[in-house]
Amino acid sequence: QVQLVESGGGLVQAGGSLTLSCAVSGRNFHYYAMGWFRQAPGKEREFVAAIDWTDYGPMYGDSAQGRFTISRDTSKSTVTLQMRSLQPEDTADYYCAMHNTGSFYDAASYNYWGRGTQVTVSS
Repeated sequence: QVQLVESGGGLVQAGGSLTLSCAVSGRNFHYYAMGWFRQAPGKEREFVAAIDWTDYGPMYGDSAQGRFTISRDTSKSTVTLQMRSLQPEDTADYYCAMHNTGSFYDAASYNYWGRGTQVTVSS
């Protein structure tokens, strides 16, 4: 059974940084692209970043470009999202997901999800 467990969320002041981690188990991690999405209260789930196992990745959403960095450690089966210059609009629940098929930018293309970790950025 595939399990994705996020960690690293919390409260941070505007301009600060956080690093989120996603531990993957139950499937050979090496052959799947992984993504991060976020969802703020009352808003739709938004693509943040994704990384493939080839040199094609990584990919970033507009809100993450230039501020966030996604990486993967195959030996540890983890995916990390480093976030800097955080702003109150980055406040959301952040979800790790395993890609199945289709566009990396579309949440419907991912078939396994973690439960999320909350990030709150105070002004």
